[in-house]
Amino acid sequence: MRVALLSYRSEPHCGGQGVYVRRLSHGLTELGHQVEVFSGQPYPVLDPGVGLTKAPSLDLYREPDPFRTPSLGELRGVVDLIEVATMWTAGFPEPLTFSLRVAKLLRARRGEFDVVHDNQCLGYGLLSLSRAGFPLVATVHHPITRDRATELAAATGSRRLTLRRWYGFARMQARVARRLPELLTVSRASAADIAADFHVPADRIQVVPLGVDTAVFTPPRSPRAPGRIVAVASADSTVKGVRHLLEAVAKLRTEREIELVLVARLADGGPSRRLISELSIEDVVRTVSGISDGELAALLASAEVACVPSLYEGFSLPAVEAMACGTPLVASRAGALPEVVGPDAKCAVLVPPGDAEALARSLAALLDDPVRRARMGEAGRRRALRKYSWTSVAAATAERYAAAIERTGGKPRC
Repeated sequence: MRVALLSYRSEPHCGGQGVYVRRLSHGLTELGHQVEVFSGQPYPVLDPGVGLTKAPSLDLYREPDPFRTPSLGELRGVVDLIEVATMWTAGFPEPLTFSLRVAKLLRARRGEFDVVHDNQCLGYGLLSLSRAGFPLVATVHHPITRDRATELAAATGSRRLTLRRWYGFARMQARVARRLPELLTVSRASAADIAADFHVPADRIQVVPLGVDTAVFTPPRSPRAPGRIVAVASADSTVKGVRHLLEAVAKLRTEREIELVLVARLADGGPSRRLISELSIEDVVRTVSGISDGELAALLASAEVACVPSLYEGFSLPAVEAMACGTPLVASRAGALPEVVGPDAKCAVLVPPGDAEALARSLAALLDDPVRRARMGEAGRRRALRKYSWTSVAAATAERYAAAIERTGGKPRC
């Protein structure tokens, strides 16, 4: 099949969506399908054999100049005006404007693709593709309404008004989701949340979990670093629970030698940087970002414990990557995390979300028990090998492509 894979931002260091684009496109290519990724900035890192068509935005959130005002010469038409106007009024325009740009590109290439697969955009432009007869599949990793609820619960004053405006695109995503014939998501927990928040019938949501490269994410050959905890956070936001982990680390460092390595881009002066300083834990917290898969795998494999303190997760690739490295987990009992680590939780200790005291106790107990850590790590590796494979993810996704093509009266190419 000839697949157009759409992602409004898909650089791997932006989080799980970028990893999804790279690994899924690679897996589909290995199965013999032709994949072309359509992406806005930041652009993806893709494997050989996968095509890339750039659908450039105004790139209003780029570093080191986020929320910049573009020059008049950069404005190319109505879509650009919508993008900058939405940013000026505190909204987030990229899902909408990317969908409009990519719909125009695809309509001009109508006969070149058998199926279009949207990754978490859910912009109004998709509806024009559906009306034009494109077989269409959309992946929703989780409904953005969950992030909005978590952020609003932690905000006060004018910040609440700003957040409501920023997350205004959630209404569009819900409307588009209800009008698409089928959605894919990555966990049963996320499927239930999509059904509840977006009011999509449950029988129109199919679950295809994410995968992990178990040849890259693998247990270490050398001893792990004593007292090392590793956590991965794609964003410095409330929903990732970084605050609660930092508070737990502040307590732990008074009792033992520890090191927290936080894989995240923390803005200077941002909430996590400020809290690290307030807690006086700069000497035991190290942050890294922009690392390769191999470097991330080596880091996770060097840790005695990995931590996923999120208040909500639609899946959690970092949890699966730690499991593949044989690294025991302390994770929140939130969203899809209990589902990801398994009903018996042999590879993880689950704690109440947002409970820094419980995090500290569980991390301390694991750091003090090497036999238990080894047992949990082995269980995690077995589960990753058995359940989470990008090859199986690609094959299951291709089955949904075939169903979408048949639904629009076409015949899938093998």
